[in-house]
Amino acid sequence: MDVDEFWDLIERSGRETDTRRTRVAWLVDDLSRRPVEEIIDYHIWWTTTQNRGCTVDLYAAYWFVFGSGSLDGFEYFVSWLVSLGRETFEAVSDCPDRLIEQPQVLHLLELEDLYANSTKRRPRDPEQMWEERPEFESLAYVAYHAYEQVTGQEPDRLGEAAETRGASSGFPLVPAIGSVPSGEQWDFDDELELARRLPKIARYRNV
Repeated sequence: MDVDEFWDLIERSGRETDTRRTRVAWLVDDLSRRPVEEIIDYHIWWTTTQNRGCTVDLYAAYWFVFGSGSLDGFEYFVSWLVSLGRETFEAVSDCPDRLIEQPQVLHLLELEDLYANSTKRRPRDPEQMWEERPEFESLAYVAYHAYEQVTGQEPDRLGEAAETRGASSGFPLVPAIGSVPSGEQWDFDDELELARRLPKIARYRNV
């Protein structure tokens, strides 16, 4: 499996299903019908792609746009960003400031604004809320589930197989042991630095 096949699977899973649960199931089913080597290939491309998004500037964009500084949440956000497809992921990972321009992001912010300012708030459907969150943790585990089904081995063996081929994940992030997003670290409280690095997001915050 090459990188084009990897992205084709990610994007087809979105077109073929209408919920996150069915999307994950679709991917697990597809991978489970492939040779083990292709499952490992998929996992390597997933790891490589996630690592590409594990940068301090993308973390800052996530922080400022969605108002969350959770490192676990950032990991799940990167998974969600992958779920949006190759074009969106590559545009935002190459230039995190573009996050605020993405239609999916603007839609989520609009929903939050409508809910926050509604004079007749109604309880939100938990299932719908889950579908709307800019985080997609379970998408990261599809290769593990497929690997376990096909080999009968513990899913952790998949990570070991990928590491023998040089694919090691930058997640989870643990500052205490020096595991942080890659790139030059900067002070998120520095408004001038924010405006320099993420000018569109800085303008959005000041509207």
